[in-house]
Order: sequence, then structure tokens, then C-alpha cells
Amino acid sequence: MAIYITGSTEALLKNLLVTGGAGFIGSNFVHYLLAHYEDYKVVVYDKLTYAGNLDNLLPVQNDPRYHFVRGDIGKRDEVEAAVREHDIDTIVNFAAETHVDRSIMDPDAFIQTSVYGTYTLLEVTRQFGLERYHQISTDEVYGHVPVGRSSRETDPVEPRSPYAASKASADLLVNAYHITYGLPITITRGSNNIGPYQYPEKAVPLFATNAIDGLPLPVYGDGRQMREYQYVRDHCEAIDLVLQRGQIGETYNIGTGVEVENLAMVEILLDTLNRPRSLIRHVADRPGHDRRYSLNIAKITALGWEPAHTPEEAIVETARWYRDNEWWWRKIKSGEFQQYYEAQYGERLRTAAPLQ
Repeated sequence: MAIYITGSTEALLKNLLVTGGAGFIGSNFVHYLLAHYEDYKVVVYDKLTYAGNLDNLLPVQNDPRYHFVRGDIGKRDEVEAAVREHDIDTIVNFAAETHVDRSIMDPDAFIQTSVYGTYTLLEVTRQFGLERYHQISTDEVYGHVPVGRSSRETDPVEPRSPYAASKASADLLVNAYHITYGLPITITRGSNNIGPYQYPEKAVPLFATNAIDGLPLPVYGDGRQMREYQYVRDHCEAIDLVLQRGQIGETYNIGTGVEVENLAMVEILLDTLNRPRSLIRHVADRPGHDRRYSLNIAKITALGWEPAHTPEEAIVETARWYRDNEWWWRKIKSGEFQQYYEAQYGERLRTAAPLQ
């Protein structure tokens, strides 16, 4: 069994297993690593569920430093084989079911992936004595944040959806492995990421692609929910900084420090795409919808990071990417997606009044 020196930040990260690396944030992180580190080997380990997409990795598919392994993080023998074959020293875990609406429909996959899958990865980290295990988490673990407050890393977790509860559970497990076994872990909790390759069930790509096609935009409730929209590549840069300079055993919030109402996000998006605001439809809200998220990001900025994009810039750049990359999303918004869309929004849209 490996013996770790708790608190050490001296790590030689060369061979990284990026679980969930064919998904949205994971694939952007792979692009970031290969663009910034000539001597890294990056192994993407992904089950390729509905949101995993090898098209996200087309720009790096011929890079000799990139490797792909199809596998399930809940299957220990498969993870062990990948770690052994590629001499992995670091696991960065993006693998998760991530959409709150789907977690309300069917929580099981969220528990299996985020909780049991994380346990499996931690056990493999312990078995092989890896240099680092990094957990990608979310601001949603803090739950609704009252006006006038911003969540700090030391605040208690108060998740209010099955998705958020599965991520909070994983965070607690990761911390427990650090305390109990001395595993060299770090955790980052990001605010709402937007950018290239985000599966169009999420609000920004859903609204962008609907707007491009002149379809209605189903906005939950009054649209006054507050979010910190951050550009995904800014988030990737911060994750890398934590891997390089973060303190072992610590958690870091990654956000913008700037809140935007969802309705304002929609209006920026429509203006960018030159589409009318009459496309907005206020529909019945989701159960337990958190009204406000807000992150205190003093800890990550103390390491020398700050976001390169304002939320408005991130929304504009994201809308333009979907406008310019119809090849990527048109084939996604068919089949299984249409079934989900009808189940989630069909009745809501049929009973919604148009914007006056």
C-alpha cells in the first residue's frame, strides 16, 4: 500500500487519466492540456453515454500524446487495466451524469456514476499509489445561496436535487479518503460552464440551437434565477492551476464572481444571434429549482488565476460557436434527444403563453 505525505504539493504529473474526457468540460480540458504541455500523455477514459461524444475530440485524434479507452469508471478491473497499461500517475475525474432535469426523472445513473464510480477511482488511486486524484465538482452542492452571501469552500453542503446530492456525496467520499488514507486529493467546484461541445440539453446550448432554428426557448419560471456563467476554457485553466499549485486535501471554488439572471442570459444570446425575444416562453419551473448560486473565489484567485471572460463575453462566444458549428449539434438533436425534449418540455410548452 502506498504511503503518502499529507499536504505535499510536489507531484510529477505526466500521464493523466481524464475520466469523462469525451464529455463537455472533460474534452475542453483535454484540448487545454495538449495545447500547453508537450510532455504530457493524456488518456481519455469514457463510457460514451449519451453526452459522451468522440466528435468533441476530433481536433486531437491524431495527436500521439492522446489515447482513448472506452470504459466504465464503476468497473474496477477496466480502470485498473487502463492505469496499468498507460502508466497513469494522475486521475482527473470529470465522469458524471450532470443534468439536474434528468436526475429528477431517473436518479439511479447519477448515484452509480458519481458515487460508486468515484469510490472505484479512489480505490484504484490508493492501490497504485498515484500522484494525484482530482475531483471535478459543482457549485450546486451548496444549494440555494441567499442574497448577500457567496459560498465559501468551508460552507456545509446542502444539495437540493439528486444530481447535486450525488456530487456532494462524491466530494465527501474524496475528502474521507484523504483524511483516512492520506490520498493526495484536490477538489474544484465550478459554476455554470458554457462553451464548445456542451450537450444541448443544458440551457445555453439548448436556447442557442433553438433560437437558430426559430424555435421557442423554454425558460423556467420567471427566469430570475441567478447564475455565474463562466467560459469553459477559463475553468480548465483554473483546474490546471490547482493541479500544479493547489494544496493537497483542499477544495477550490472556480467561478466569475459575477451573477447573471437567466433571463438576461437569454436576451444576450438572442441579441447575439439576431433573433427576436418573442421566442421566449416562460414554462412551469422544475421541482426544487435553486434560485441563486454565488461563489466566493478568493481562494483560487490567491493562486494567481482570474477568468479571462466576463459572463456576457462567455455567452456571446458560446452562441457564436453554436451558430458556426451546426455540423456538431444537428445530428445530436434527433432520436434520443427528441424523446427527452418532449418528456421534459412538451407539456410545459403547450401550456405556456408567449412573451407579451
